Amino acid sequence: MISILRSRQWIKNCFVLLPLFFNGSILEGQLFLSAVTMTIAFCFAASGIYCLNDICDAEADRLHPMKRLRPIACGAVSRRLALALMALCWMAAILLIYLFPWRAGVDISNLLGVVLFYLLMNIAYCVRLKQMAIVDVFIIAAGYVLRIVAGGMATCISLSHWMVLMTFLLALFLAFAKRRDDVVMFEETNIKARNNVDRYNLPFMNQVIGIIASITMVCYIMYTVSPEVTSRFHSPFLYATSIFVLSGIIRYLQITIVEVKSGSPTRLLFEDRFLKITILGWLLSFIIIIYVY
Repeated sequence: MISILRSRQWIKNCFVLLPLFFNGSILEGQLFLSAVTMTIAFCFAASGIYCLNDICDAEADRLHPMKRLRPIACGAVSRRLALALMALCWMAAILLIYLFPWRAGVDISNLLGVVLFYLLMNIAYCVRLKQMAIVDVFIIAAGYVLRIVAGGMATCISLSHWMVLMTFLLALFLAFAKRRDDVVMFEETNIKARNNVDRYNLPFMNQVIGIIASITMVCYIMYTVSPEVTSRFHSPFLYATSIFVLSGIIRYLQITIVEVKSGSPTRLLFEDRFLKITILGWLLSFIIIIYVY
């Protein structure tokens, strides 16, 4: 039953912590607790969405070689129980935001508004918008932007346009790479992982993924050499972190195009050693730049 909540996917909600991390305030107790609370609230909200998604996709999931093992598709969890879990998760998210003693300056109504907008957007996605090619991927990317917006609101930290742009581009890249995996399966087995998969094909996906990867890398390099950013971090060496971003994106392209294993970004994060090393190296380099020097 617990598997329907997809706890392994909760790592995505760590995006809520990014504003605090890049602001250099991750060690401030009250701010850290506020950010973690908002992260947990998003975990509950997202788990409720996963329940709804599995309810809507149960029939299609039964035809998928991997998704057929999902709790509702395989019959381990009933639709009624999934609906109950969905409602409980969303209530928990709202109550956590409403009852937590936020620091002065935090507007609870704004926090609730972001989470409710996230829920409404994803409900529309599950019910209808996921069938609309391109729109579905942009909605996924928008969900990550909402996470960092919530993280900024919960800690009273203003977001830079760089953070919003990089978050959106990275999420877009990962989402299109995941869709490419669905296209490959459709062309090889004629099984539709989603109804809009026939609106894509491999040449289109390869071009889109390549374009977004290029834009993301250029944007990141521009970020690291931007005078406002180097001045803010008091370091001229931010460009050195580009090696981790470049190698991570290139490795992900290899996984997507050569190995055709990009169907689960979260699984890759846990299992691919190269990606783990690049992400760890990137984090450590920023920890040194922000918190040591």
